[in-house]
Amino acid sequence: MKNFLKTFRFDWLSENMIKTLPIFISINLVSLVVWQLQMSHLAMSLILGVIAGGLVDLDNSPTGRVKNLVLSLLAFAVSSLGAQFSLSFGWLFLPAAMLSTFILVMLGAIGQRYSTIAFGSLIVAVYTSLVYTPESIWYGNMLMILSGALIYGVVALIVHLCFPNRIVQENLAKAYDALGAYLQAKSEYFDPDDDDLAAKQLALAKANQQIIQTFDQTRISLFYRLQGRNRHSRTHHLLRYYFTAQDIWERASSSHYQYHELFQQLNNSDLMFRFQRVMELQAIACQRVASALRHGESYQHSARGEKALQGLLNSLHFHSERGLKSAHRWQSIAENLRNIEGQLNQIEQENGVDDLRKDVVKSTRLIAENVSGLRNMLNAIRSQCTLSSQLFRHAIRLSIVVFACSLVVQLLNLDGKGYWILLTAVFVCQPNYAATKKRLIQRIIGTVLGVFVGFLFQYFAPSLEAQLGLISITGSLYYFFRISNYGFSTFFITLLVFVSLDVSGLGAENALLPRLFDTLIGTALAWFAVSFIYPDWKYLNLHRNLQSTLVASGQYLRHILAQLQFGYNDQLAYRVARRDVHNNISALSAVISNMHGEPKKYREVLDFAPKLLGVTYTLLGYISALGAYRVESSELSHNIDFSAIFFSKGKQVVDILDAITQMKDSESVPLQLSEIDTALNHFEQTYQDGGDKLALVLVQQLRMITQLLPQLQRLVNKEQLYRE
Repeated sequence: MKNFLKTFRFDWLSENMIKTLPIFISINLVSLVVWQLQMSHLAMSLILGVIAGGLVDLDNSPTGRVKNLVLSLLAFAVSSLGAQFSLSFGWLFLPAAMLSTFILVMLGAIGQRYSTIAFGSLIVAVYTSLVYTPESIWYGNMLMILSGALIYGVVALIVHLCFPNRIVQENLAKAYDALGAYLQAKSEYFDPDDDDLAAKQLALAKANQQIIQTFDQTRISLFYRLQGRNRHSRTHHLLRYYFTAQDIWERASSSHYQYHELFQQLNNSDLMFRFQRVMELQAIACQRVASALRHGESYQHSARGEKALQGLLNSLHFHSERGLKSAHRWQSIAENLRNIEGQLNQIEQENGVDDLRKDVVKSTRLIAENVSGLRNMLNAIRSQCTLSSQLFRHAIRLSIVVFACSLVVQLLNLDGKGYWILLTAVFVCQPNYAATKKRLIQRIIGTVLGVFVGFLFQYFAPSLEAQLGLISITGSLYYFFRISNYGFSTFFITLLVFVSLDVSGLGAENALLPRLFDTLIGTALAWFAVSFIYPDWKYLNLHRNLQSTLVASGQYLRHILAQLQFGYNDQLAYRVARRDVHNNISALSAVISNMHGEPKKYREVLDFAPKLLGVTYTLLGYISALGAYRVESSELSHNIDFSAIFFSKGKQVVDILDAITQMKDSESVPLQLSEIDTALNHFEQTYQDGGDKLALVLVQQLRMITQLLPQLQRLVNKEQLYRE
């Protein structure tokens, strides 16, 4: 029985199932109320209220969920009453809807919480217009929508209390899956039979973007649970997993070598295969950690990885004794892999938990996604009021779309259900063209299938009980597929609306074909907006994203040098700097990827942009390799010769990186870099056969950064010429 309950809890109740439970229970409760009290005419408003509550559901602590629920209900009330009032005056709805849309979208500048609630409020206004009739009492629709949203909010809170950590466990599992994929992509660099470096860099860049996304999701869900006073021990356990994943990522993303040199030296030795094998086993280990998290089990590290690592170290020692060139560099790679192996091996150990708890309060400041204080909120919104802001362009586009859809309804004298045009356009119109095009196709296909199946239902004449059961099923499936497959979710929400209309006595049989045409009109207006109203391709700013990436890289290097010089401390500031550089390079990658979608418009920039992206990733890898040695900073203070050259030259390198970013002293930069490289090379040659191996590795890493900067400068200059 115990095993059955465990299987039911962790295998059957997946993350998506748990997320769907509140909507399933809520719709069933509403259906039960409608059936028992014979309130069929109110079914539509109640169901739409439940759906609206689900749309604004955010993962948070119990206290945070209560606050979000209260804020959502207040916003829904204002939105519904505003729509009801303006609809009663006919044409007043057009300017009111357009203005409120712009304001609600711009609230997204404050943070995810306000963005989600604002979008839900916009949807509530559209829902109100769908069920509005002139003869209905002014507060009726609002009351029913709020009741449905309240039911969902209470049920969602209860489900959260039953499964407080399942969402964060799943997010953390996804992070380890992404980490495993990254390690697998990195292991391909050690394949001696594949020298397509560009393809490997592209695969690694994609894997890196996935890591950033999953780590952000994990960070948000985890640190929400650290804000309360009574923190569960399980949360601290998951926090250790999160920090371990970050440390593994830092080690894995570091680069200690130039790949053409790697192939030349190791191509005919067993070392290439051994390096690749160790990384592949560590990738598998990360996937096993993810599986353990999903099943609520303790992770047991396999001895295969340690055995493969020991074989690598033995082979490296063998080749070093026989004159392997730059053996200390390959040894540093092996030490990096040993550190990752050690992290995976101790992930379940309680050592260091007290230190983690001391850092919890500091670390929770990483979660500051939402801006606090009225003045700061207004400043955040004001800073986005420029056409270079994607949010601002989306607000303008969506406002125009809302106005156009409402105008079509008024001009064609359609009934309230004609606002399906508006509902379609609001859901389809996304901040960028690619996402809108994808949703447009899925929306049309889902609606066509929904109309077809809805048409067939007319011949079955189901009872009220069967209709309410169908509402529960379609509503749950809509929510289940809402994120993973928009086409399926559209199909099920179309069926839900038709059945709800029939239950409410609003003539579903006459709404089938009109809804199909409404969908086509709404999607057409959304496509027109993203294609011709401030289209994104005109605002893809490679220069701004490149500058942000290089500035963040310089800040990251500054933090690393400071910790190497003064000691391993201030983890919060360091982690923020590391996250910033990864987020910026991910944004740069996204811009270049979007440019690939418009090859004719960006033909010139695409000649050098992919190489520029590869160089920035390489720079990040070299910097991360330095960061991997922060813990050993205490060993460096005793080496006076090393400190005299490394930290002075390191600060010069940071200053030169800033100069390259700002395009200052362009002519003197190559000479400065040559002088730094000569000094570092002299130190390396002097201490090659003895002395501090760690110092040699760090000097070699700084020298590799120095040797990369001339290439970076040439590419930055190309970007400048393109911009001019």
